[in-house]
Amino acid sequence: MNAMPPLVERMVKWARMERTKGLRVLGLLSGALFFGVVLPLLMALASKWLDARLALSSWPSWPLGFSPGLLLVITGLFLAGWSVWAQLKFGRGGPLPVAPTQRLVTTGPYALCRNPMVLGELLYLTGLGLLLASLSFLALTWLAFFPAVVAYLKLVEEKELEARFGEAYLAYKRQVPFLIPRPGRGRRQNG
Repeated sequence: MNAMPPLVERMVKWARMERTKGLRVLGLLSGALFFGVVLPLLMALASKWLDARLALSSWPSWPLGFSPGLLLVITGLFLAGWSVWAQLKFGRGGPLPVAPTQRLVTTGPYALCRNPMVLGELLYLTGLGLLLASLSFLALTWLAFFPAVVAYLKLVEEKELEARFGEAYLAYKRQVPFLIPRPGRGRRQNG
């Protein structure tokens, strides 16, 4: 078997440490603040600057992007929130390495795809891009954020989950799609 990369090895050791409830709550709140507010705000500021520098016109024009944008924001926030709830309830941990889950979560949104929180964040950011009518916000979401997150998930998180949960994670990985849910997926028992 291949040796784990040092970062993955550190994350596995970190995941095995006991966490206080306060640290888990702090991790959850800091993650929500970063991914729900700070990242979108930084992307909005960067996209405003890029739109001005590149002389990009607003797209889609008002009001065409409002309804789909709002629907994507609401759906994305719901999916991300549902994912966090499932991790807290079934995994006894949270979404960030500060206080990771102690059990493999395969139920709720995790029965639909292995990364529903990422899917929720992508829907949320895409909706914000439509609400802001900013091509550069959409480009930052899909050409910078998305590839960076997928690289992290594939190169670090999946290897860490394989090391922590072994065959249970590998079986889950074989059965459940990476990001895009397949129609007709049923509820799974947590394992």
